[in-house]
Amino acid sequence: MQALGPRLFDDTDTDPIDPFELFEEWYSEARGREPNDANAMVLATVDPSGMPDARTVWMSRHTPEGIVFFSNSDSMKGMQLAENPRAALVFHWKSRFRQVRMRGVVEQVSVEEADAHFRTRPHGAKISAHASHQSQPLKNRRELMSRVEKLEAEYDNNEIPRPDHWTGYRLKPIVWEFWQSGEFRLHNRVRFTRTGDAWTRQRLNP
Repeated sequence: MQALGPRLFDDTDTDPIDPFELFEEWYSEARGREPNDANAMVLATVDPSGMPDARTVWMSRHTPEGIVFFSNSDSMKGMQLAENPRAALVFHWKSRFRQVRMRGVVEQVSVEEADAHFRTRPHGAKISAHASHQSQPLKNRRELMSRVEKLEAEYDNNEIPRPDHWTGYRLKPIVWEFWQSGEFRLHNRVRFTRTGDAWTRQRLNP
């Protein structure tokens, strides 16, 4: 079967392409070539005043329903998503000269899904989820490490529960854009837009 990647930029091929399947193909290739963190992505949100905000987070899983990441719901991004549950994501795979952008609505994952993922985290990451008051002012590093030490003593190799503020988010794309670097900045760009249950695709100027 022909790979979706070459088909994407073949203007004579008008057969439907599922953008999620294409993302799977590109991500799989990036995992084999990218030196570090092929799952790293920039998450862009908007605050109540309309000012955009962005930061790098890590994709935990991806399914046809959406892209999932986990975070502290009391963090800046958590509060912004609570106020306006829409966001954009960008994956940039420098070694592959490729980029994938997506925009969509965001929902929290179920309690069961958050619990299941938290159980897979290393011990230290579970401690940090409790210790860090994410995005809040910190007097000094010692203040944070003191909380870590107290938590280590409190749990002392016992099971660490998921804190209520630690949860997952799923971005459900309504727009995808696939970008491939081209010579002299004549890049290839193709955008997919959801129309009902189907996707329409459109080549864009670089």
